[in-house]
Amino acid sequence: MSALHYWNYPTEIFCGPGALESLAQRCTLLGMRNPLLVTDPGMLGLEPFALLKSHLTQADIVFSVFSDVASNPSMADVAHGVAAFKAGRHDSLIALGGGSAMDAAKGISLAAVDARGLERFEWSQVMAHYPTLADFPRLGLPPLIALPTTAGTGSELGREAVLTQTEQNIKRVISHPELLPATVILDPLLTRGLPPALTAATGMDALTHHIEAFCSPLYHPMSSGVAVEGIRLIRQHLVDACEDGQNMGAREGMLIASAMAAVAFQKGLGGVHALAHPLGARYHKHHGLLNAILLPYVLIANRETISVDIGRLARYLELEQPDFEGFLAWVLVLRKRLGIPHSLSEIGLDAGAADWVGEQALADISSSDTNACALDAADYSQIFRNAVQGVLQGVQA
Repeated sequence: MSALHYWNYPTEIFCGPGALESLAQRCTLLGMRNPLLVTDPGMLGLEPFALLKSHLTQADIVFSVFSDVASNPSMADVAHGVAAFKAGRHDSLIALGGGSAMDAAKGISLAAVDARGLERFEWSQVMAHYPTLADFPRLGLPPLIALPTTAGTGSELGREAVLTQTEQNIKRVISHPELLPATVILDPLLTRGLPPALTAATGMDALTHHIEAFCSPLYHPMSSGVAVEGIRLIRQHLVDACEDGQNMGAREGMLIASAMAAVAFQKGLGGVHALAHPLGARYHKHHGLLNAILLPYVLIANRETISVDIGRLARYLELEQPDFEGFLAWVLVLRKRLGIPHSLSEIGLDAGAADWVGEQALADISSSDTNACALDAADYSQIFRNAVQGVLQGVQA
């Protein structure tokens, strides 16, 4: 995968080493004369930020930088970003980084145009008032170009932003069709400095997106097909990307798989995300790492419902044991090889808030409503306890 690829699915995508070189032309074509570059503070001293700044400067594109973005971006971060957007009279946005930068940029784009947008287009409101994309009001949001530096969230191809409401320690999913970036640039050169632990956690995030989408009870065969191929790409590339960060083929394969996940989870997510959202908001742990730890516990909770479909998936992946048990064993071996902890207690969580976690997981209808089987708050609380204690119903880690 060394050539530059161009796709439009579901938006314009440039993919391959050196894809960054297409940025200036896309800015011109989109009428972006004064973009606000949104990133996180950790990115400011890294190679991707230097490359992007150099590219924009050489192209005589005027821009400012907003980097007051937390790893789990909050509504307050967005408010600060809106102030910067308006103060600089910006007409567009460029997001550089992982999901935090992408989600913050989307939130800024929406709130800069509609002061009540984060409230109006929160997931429960979307479900109540906008059953199809055509039902949303046209807002004329400023154009956004997304350049991911991690291969995990897939936010660059999504119409959603996940933002933390700090006062309540909960995450809100905001959705509007115009949040989909106008252009996505998947350049593996921007990911080559990502440390192995973050490569692993973000890669497992992408894997979780695909698995939960594949297992969703909603009927969406196109997304199911994307999920199956996305899982295969992760099986092929994730370990190599972790073991050799300069392997551009593996890095590119993971970027593609991550972006594909946002297409796959049009079909829905599930219990892993329903649990990870409140845990991330309350304990400020990395979203991908939470997903990676929780994944096998939710797979087991869903086993009776998903075993046939997981068996088909295992056969496609050519696993040695092509059934649910073989697939679960592959996930556990992959986690161990990547250095993912087996239990939530290993990252400092205890089961004291289990009842709260269960209630919040059930209330996260953006994910719990499309879990493979119906789970109640008590079920989610027990899954959380199992994940804290490392209990996998007869399975050895």
